Amino acid sequence: MAAQRVAVIGAGASGLCALKCCLDEGLEPTCFERSGDIGGLWRFEEQPEEGRASIYRSVIINTSKEMMCFSDFPIPDDFPNYMHHSKIMEYFRMYARRFDLLRHVRFGTSVCRVSKRPDFAATGRWEVVTESEGKQESAVFDAVLVCTGHHTDAHLPLHAFPGLESFEGWYLHSRDYKSPWAFTGKQVVVVGTGNSGIDIAVELSHTAKQVFLSTKRGAWVMHRVAEGGYPFDFSYLSRFIQLLQSLLPLSVSNFVLERKLNARFDHALYGLQPQHRVLSQHATINDDLPNCIISGRVRVKPIIQEFTETSAIFEDGTREDIDAVVFATGYSFSFPFLEDCVKVVENQASLYKFMFPVNLEKPTLAFIGYVQPLGAIMPISELQCRWATHIFKGLQELPPASTMLADIAQTKEKMAKR
Repeated sequence: MAAQRVAVIGAGASGLCALKCCLDEGLEPTCFERSGDIGGLWRFEEQPEEGRASIYRSVIINTSKEMMCFSDFPIPDDFPNYMHHSKIMEYFRMYARRFDLLRHVRFGTSVCRVSKRPDFAATGRWEVVTESEGKQESAVFDAVLVCTGHHTDAHLPLHAFPGLESFEGWYLHSRDYKSPWAFTGKQVVVVGTGNSGIDIAVELSHTAKQVFLSTKRGAWVMHRVAEGGYPFDFSYLSRFIQLLQSLLPLSVSNFVLERKLNARFDHALYGLQPQHRVLSQHATINDDLPNCIISGRVRVKPIIQEFTETSAIFEDGTREDIDAVVFATGYSFSFPFLEDCVKVVENQASLYKFMFPVNLEKPTLAFIGYVQPLGAIMPISELQCRWATHIFKGLQELPPASTMLADIAQTKEKMAKR
């Protein structure tokens, strides 16, 4: 019997381990990557590429190497605990060479359409139409793994900022930010206190005349370096701590961690106190922000009420002269190549365990890496790929549709409460 053919869409972190897991299970994968190289989010380019997040030159990962590596390929001992994007790419290339993955990747190939075959109800097969060098071709696959990631389309809500059309300075999304030199001597406002926003604000503070950090609801700021100099996630995400968390009410866990974070610097005193609890949303990770705030290089501001030609007026009524704005307002994702199989509404897709559509006659379509964990995505993507390949081979089965729908509803309810 011929091996099942699996289409893998995207050759980033999730796509690479999808290839590896398919090969481990005796499947025949073909990966379609629209760009000319692997790495996805982590590959730095001077010019942003369509459909892919674009990182800045100084990016360092927020999870330690011990917590982000694939299970069967440890990161070398001489690599730093928190790696620069160039080191992450080096690791991915080593991984791809070790398991001979690149021969299964078709670079410079965009996926135009993924649609059910006429006999899908019986076979679960898909027709995948791709385009390369202006030519389209079609192929049939037994299963599809979507590994295109969360960070595809820049979210830039310009309508939420009255007066921006008359602003005489310049503005950009964080995906277009590469280095601080163009902002030398300028007054800059950074909108957003996620990881990108705070990283950029801190970096700009070394060259800009003044940086203002505008936040809508504050942020809990964690740090990479924990007690004794060990990585924070390596110290905190232990089996003992996780057992303790499972036994304690969530409110107690929140209280303990918030007290720990406020012992480092008082978030209310620094203008960053959020209304949400620390374990309710993604924390922001940065070691340098408190020093930038206490030295005045970064000034925390509330949300921007409106722009004038030369300034920003904030919700508290203060006005600051501004030369440039960096919108670190995140990303949205979509699946334009899928024909009505999965709909994305308000940046969410109804997927069982964030992986499987419920309404398919055959479970031969899975999404990898669309969980938003508190830690690294790589180990989770690996486990997702193992599960998906087992489902494709019939070694495991999904529960009934009613059970999956109930699980999706329960997950959404939990997320809404947080």
